[in-house]
Amino acid sequence: MVLISYDVSTIDKGGKTRLRKVAKECQNYGQRVQNSVFEMDLDYSTFLKLKDRLIKLIDEKQDSLRFYYLGNNWERRVEHIGAKETYNPEGVIIV
Repeated sequence: MVLISYDVSTIDKGGKTRLRKVAKECQNYGQRVQNSVFEMDLDYSTFLKLKDRLIKLIDEKQDSLRFYYLGNNWERRVEHIGAKETYNPEGVIIV
């Protein structure tokens, strides 16, 4: 389990484009839990590919990415309090 957060500068048009691309890429692999925060349950090779794509999308002089490695025992490390319900990425998904 990995928690990915990002902060993309949207001062100019290019920043807004980068923000959309980073968000879209994260949505393809995980669950949004805050505006710029995603929880992802990925195997290591998929994570490395995603990380590489995200790094290529951002402007390192203006934007930032943070990766929090929660590991296999992530449930003990995540506590949720508040309005939005949490989810279990290893649970049943109804489509």
